[in-house]
Amino acid sequence: MSLFVDDTPAPSPRRRLSGRASVGVWALAVALVALLVLTFLPTAYVIQRQGPVVNTLGSAENAEGEDVPLISISGAETYPAEGSLDLTTVQVIGNREQTPSWFELAMAWFDPAKAVLPIEQIYPEGTTTEQRNEESAALMVDSQKEATAAALTELGYDVRPHVSVYGFSRDSAAAGILQEDDRIVSADGTPIETTQQLRDVINAGEGDPVTLVVQRAGEDVTETVTPTRTEDDGNTVWLIGVTTSHDYDFPIDVTIQLDRIGGPSAGQMFALGIIDTLTPGELTGGEHIAGTGTIDAAGAIGPIGGIRQKLYGAEDAGADYFFAPEENCDEVVDHVPGDLRVVSVATLEDSLDALEVIRSGEGVDELPSCTAG
Repeated sequence: MSLFVDDTPAPSPRRRLSGRASVGVWALAVALVALLVLTFLPTAYVIQRQGPVVNTLGSAENAEGEDVPLISISGAETYPAEGSLDLTTVQVIGNREQTPSWFELAMAWFDPAKAVLPIEQIYPEGTTTEQRNEESAALMVDSQKEATAAALTELGYDVRPHVSVYGFSRDSAAAGILQEDDRIVSADGTPIETTQQLRDVINAGEGDPVTLVVQRAGEDVTETVTPTRTEDDGNTVWLIGVTTSHDYDFPIDVTIQLDRIGGPSAGQMFALGIIDTLTPGELTGGEHIAGTGTIDAAGAIGPIGGIRQKLYGAEDAGADYFFAPEENCDEVVDHVPGDLRVVSVATLEDSLDALEVIRSGEGVDELPSCTAG
């Protein structure tokens, strides 16, 4: 006789969920479904986070993937440099073609190293990703020119600015008279070094023909253009219908090779890197310096975007000091990570003075910083 023994425990009586628990389960299910749906819905925001940090005294990959000095100079004696003068960048996640999910936005919202921005702030209506990249690349080229002009002027070199014709507006008065790349030497006898000078001469004539001397193919050519009238906020403005580019004649050749990074915010660090390369000794005192800020030929340092993300990038890269534009100080206060020391600067002279203090090791605590109010 076989004896079968059933060791399986008998099922316990099924318990019914209380009304409150049932509601909770359904609420959780609805929330999960809603979260799943939101994950695939398009958003109107992008995420800004820290980007690459690059030492202007070091090397970088060029467009061919070769490792080359970031700053190379010919026509003047150069000197080896130690320490770091890091430029900081930001990276934007998302574009009009593909925005971050709501889940990604929520995660970024609670990350102090990231920022959630309206997409219009990065990609204005009608602007494609390709157009923004092209604009960013052009701004980078301009920042390199301005940084070179500021650095060489600081070192006593003779830097000569000039204005050239870049293009023509619709119904341009100068179309067919001037040509692209014409360098504008003078207008009605006034030497022209900036676009504003050209505007001033044109408007002073109140519609009279303007005599322009332009350099074309190495020769001076005289042309006459009659401006057209327009209104701007109720004011009469006279235009010849050209867009211009601002450039410089430099006495030495300065080449900055930095691929896949755009925008104007590296100007300050480029200028400091050029000065360090052209002067004996260590501008940094061997310290690790990072920073950001636009710069113009006169050495004025201007504000930039994404400074909080750049602070985190500098801290992660091991920087001890961060040179921040004075006009960005309100965004810096209470958002400095780790032990990073922020130095507030408004001009290239401010930055050089701060570096002198850092090299000496005396008075570091008295360096101008960003404070509330």
